[in-house]
Amino acid sequence: MLILSLPFLTAACALAPSLSPYRIEIQQGNYITQEMVAQLKPGLTRDQVRFVLGTPLVSDIFHEERWDYVFLRQRANSRDTEYRRIAVFFEDGKLKRVEGDIVAAATLGKSEQ
Repeated sequence: MLILSLPFLTAACALAPSLSPYRIEIQQGNYITQEMVAQLKPGLTRDQVRFVLGTPLVSDIFHEERWDYVFLRQRANSRDTEYRRIAVFFEDGKLKRVEGDIVAAATLGKSEQ
């Protein structure tokens, strides 16, 4: 009986290394699109920026004039990681410029630099 089951056991062991557990998509942070950034205009208030982009992931009490939006996504069953970072800068409570991986075609703050 053992001799008859031996080929099936070795075939099963050969398949085992190719099997892997299912991995879910992991998404963290604020998902910011090009269209969202395109809605940002110099002079918008903090509330208006929060309405367009959502609550910032990082709001530092030592740098109150800067909000950081960070996004990280690892696709299911993949080692590829998508990473984006956007920094929004204010001056006197109004939007001054935007820096980061996704910036609107008409870049904010270019004429002021």
